[in-house]
Amino acid sequence: MQDLKHLSRKKQFSAFRFFGFYRSNRKIKDSGERTVLRLPIPVGKRREQLKHILLFLAVVLALTPVCALVYQKSPHMVRAVTLWLHSHSTPDIKAAEAAKPPASGSFESAVRLFDTAVVNDGQLTARSAGGDTLHYTIKDDLQKRVHDFMAQKQVPFGVFVAIEPSTGRILAMTSYSSVDPQWPQSAFFDLYPMASLFKIIIASAALENKKITPQTVVEFRGAPYSENPRYWDISPRGNNNRMDVGYAMGKSINPVYGRVANNIVGKASVMEYVHKFGFNQALFPGVPVKASKTSDPQPGHALMLMGAGLDHEVKISPLHAAVIMGAIANQGRMMVPTLTDKVVSAAGTEKDGHKPRELRRLVSPETAASLTQMLSNTVTRGTSRRAFHDRRGRPMLAGIDIAAKTGSIDGISPKGHYSWFAAYAPAHEPRIALVALVINQDRWKIKSAQVGEQALEEFFRH
Repeated sequence: MQDLKHLSRKKQFSAFRFFGFYRSNRKIKDSGERTVLRLPIPVGKRREQLKHILLFLAVVLALTPVCALVYQKSPHMVRAVTLWLHSHSTPDIKAAEAAKPPASGSFESAVRLFDTAVVNDGQLTARSAGGDTLHYTIKDDLQKRVHDFMAQKQVPFGVFVAIEPSTGRILAMTSYSSVDPQWPQSAFFDLYPMASLFKIIIASAALENKKITPQTVVEFRGAPYSENPRYWDISPRGNNNRMDVGYAMGKSINPVYGRVANNIVGKASVMEYVHKFGFNQALFPGVPVKASKTSDPQPGHALMLMGAGLDHEVKISPLHAAVIMGAIANQGRMMVPTLTDKVVSAAGTEKDGHKPRELRRLVSPETAASLTQMLSNTVTRGTSRRAFHDRRGRPMLAGIDIAAKTGSIDGISPKGHYSWFAAYAPAHEPRIALVALVINQDRWKIKSAQVGEQALEEFFRH
């Protein structure tokens, strides 16, 4: 401890010496005379130091307006420089954060450990670095059947997702590519042109707004699968084609749904349901899936193309598409998708048990029932009839009614012909909702409906 008698007054900051602002320099006269403050002129070494300080202040004053102008004109550049300086000033913290493993109960960590999973007593499990055991929701027999089928057919690109509608539990999530071994790793979460699956959203908007019923008849011109909306408007002289929207859904008739979007629903309602179905937003927190997106079409031909599913800028991930089908199957309620039933710690304590959570409501139960009625045409007399009936016309899955929708469009990433199949079954008491996407290239290997048929056959085999 310091001896108090040895404490002395601390020296003042040396910069003040140049201006003589010491208390000892003040002379107070009792005579009442005006005190004149005289500043001593520095000489020698102090003079040189004063020159340097004045020069420094002059530079600062000169650069101040320039810096203000740069900040005003280029805020993004300033922010980028600031972030760069910050990132380089704390490298150890960022490295430590990057090294931390994700929480074992999260969706993303379950995806990362997916390739290390093994089957134990019919249950797919994986062990995390921290010793936790993840118990997956996956049905291994269903997953294996679909993957082996795509591998046997050597599809260029194929991806499949199946969900339990009432809980959001993912029952299968597999992919295969005979062209690019790296593609399957992110195939579930990447975006692809949605094609005619978008007709489901158009029908939902029209049904919810009481614009149509499944029996509503729409007139149109042009071929059923025409891709040019200039020929879809009806002729005032009559002699137009006529079709009810339920049958048109099963047959995927472009002019009907193009005209429903533009002439019956309108852009405002279409975009309202685009948002409600989860496009152009981060829909699944904690899930490494890209946000599905749409364009902003002008009323007229552009809106018709979107309604028909011909807008290449309307893109969706297979996972999102499967969740949408699960929501319609679940009376309009969209559930949060999950990959794990539970997580068991190294000590044997169960944690992160799965609890079904509703994400949002897409449509009313009445609209969901109408959609089911319309989608049931796809397998019975529509675009997927061949995949689900033998050569004599007998159903391959007798006694199981299926609500489904197909989609077909050309794409560039990867390049090829995109074939979608989305379904749920049994249609009126759904236990499974699924989506299959097959991208064929020069030669057609299989259609996505064939993948769906294999999956449903395996699922209902037990």
